[in-house]
Amino acid sequence: MFQSFDTVNDKSRGPVRLAALREELASRGLDGFLVPREDAHQGEYVPDCDCRLEWLTGFTGSAGVVSVLADQAAIFVDGRYTIQVREQVEEDAFAYRHLHDEPLSAWLLENVSAGQKIGYDPMLHTVRQVRNLKAVVEKAGAELVGLETNPVDSVWADRPEVPLGAVNMHPLQYAGESAADKLKRIGDAIAENEADTALLTQPDSIAWLLNIRGSDVTHTPLPLSFALVPSKGKPSLFIDGRKLSNEVRDELSELADIAGPAELVPALKALGADGKRVLIDTGLAGQALFDAVCESGGEVVEGQEPTLLPKAVKNQAEIEGAKAAHLRDGVAYARFLAWFEKTAPLGGLTEVIVAQKLEEFRRETGALKDVSFDTISAAGPHGAICHYRVSYDSNLQIELNSVYLIDSGAQYEDGTTDITRTLAVGAVTGEQCKHFTLVLKGHIAIATARYPVGTTGSQLDTLARIELWKQGLDFDHGTGHGVGSYLGVHEGPQRISKAPNNIALKPGMILSNEPGYYRAEEYGIRIENLELVTPAAGIVGGDLEMLGFEPLTLAPIDLRMVDTKLLSEFELNWLNAYHGRVRELVGPLLDEETRAWLDEATRPVA
Repeated sequence: MFQSFDTVNDKSRGPVRLAALREELASRGLDGFLVPREDAHQGEYVPDCDCRLEWLTGFTGSAGVVSVLADQAAIFVDGRYTIQVREQVEEDAFAYRHLHDEPLSAWLLENVSAGQKIGYDPMLHTVRQVRNLKAVVEKAGAELVGLETNPVDSVWADRPEVPLGAVNMHPLQYAGESAADKLKRIGDAIAENEADTALLTQPDSIAWLLNIRGSDVTHTPLPLSFALVPSKGKPSLFIDGRKLSNEVRDELSELADIAGPAELVPALKALGADGKRVLIDTGLAGQALFDAVCESGGEVVEGQEPTLLPKAVKNQAEIEGAKAAHLRDGVAYARFLAWFEKTAPLGGLTEVIVAQKLEEFRRETGALKDVSFDTISAAGPHGAICHYRVSYDSNLQIELNSVYLIDSGAQYEDGTTDITRTLAVGAVTGEQCKHFTLVLKGHIAIATARYPVGTTGSQLDTLARIELWKQGLDFDHGTGHGVGSYLGVHEGPQRISKAPNNIALKPGMILSNEPGYYRAEEYGIRIENLELVTPAAGIVGGDLEMLGFEPLTLAPIDLRMVDTKLLSEFELNWLNAYHGRVRELVGPLLDEETRAWLDEATRPVA
């Protein structure tokens, strides 16, 4: 199995570890310390050796930060984790705070005293974060102190070793563009920013640029590394050489100079000493890297990491790969749904068994490289935990007459998938059907949106929520995230969310469409497809160039939970057309029994 169901956290250890950290801080003359979830790459995908927040608190979510003072501590998480944090973190040790509604900055201003010294690891906080934190701490009359070594590491006795996943070259047939051509394109963009060199801190950016893949973190083929890319000439790749076979090293050496990770800061200082202008994304790069350039005499050009948009806009080979991956995944998923519908009402299924069975169907494609994230297999009340992670300890039976939510994805060499379906097990209530249908209406509104060139995801987000809002309901997470090409299942810079975002959607981008509704301690509902941004036919009488979405995901939506009386004729037509497409593309690739099930599951409704 690619996914483990072992219990990875123990909230009872949090207070003991917090006490040890406080002793370490006192020995260093510090009054407080900040522990983010991120590692030095500031990404979502963090190796075990850098899961400091999880080690300290027990919290396994993908976003959060802890502030530790001598007499109190608080953990800040977003709306996806407000239930999860209470289950995983000891409240007597760490007060719960909402990352956005009760931000860290306000907490520091309220609780830090004049004259105190608050430490932070300058590799783990971005330049932008440090600027904000420094302003707040200084306003309180205290000092924000960058540390050379991390105090958590000093008290983490059994800290795992750094990962050494093997690096592989990503075939051109899937990449669609040679690394040499990408380097030329990115070099031109760096020159347009009037910089000599760009610092790349995101492993997925480097993987895309050099057409390499790795295995340093779970479920995402990332080779942890940094890079310096000049506007002209050969880039430098900073990576542990033990990850490179002789063959891969020889091929990579034709593209880049290879050095160890410890040589990055000296290289930045050398650029600074030469008076070079270095392009740095201050929202992604650690403060220590920024300081290495500036303190040695160089100049930082602040701007977006130049690979982000080119990586997000998929080329034709990547688009065709995504479609092939989703068709393959659709066949596996249809087999899974048919099995689930037949088996679940008989009893005996658990969250773990269902997650294992879905992975089994995907493995039988012969192309599965990994799951793209830990499957969220959530029975009944666990469905209300947006990013629930099932373990053998939390494993619930899937009961008759209940709602079951499963959010999962696959990594194939030609594409990355991510799909959520909410399924009826036996009879469901009218209220549950109503909430499901309201979520479906939001999903359809995004799927059918036509919007002018230049529109951002934040401008579309309300479409997914308006029907819920009319009923006094909402969901506390984004509507959609970008998705990589055999890379991260969560990929920026585009997204669909309430949060302001200035990235215009462009043809070739892939985003999720996943509105939801969650009734705490009862059930959760989410419907997720991946969508490809495409040019749209012009609107009669209009004069604007328009864009729209093409669904990539090919899987039935559970008609047993749809209250057709709540759908307009337009929405019914979309649902029937979507199901017709699933039948047309997936049906011929199924065995006779599963195809008969699919025909019924995607039957036209009125």
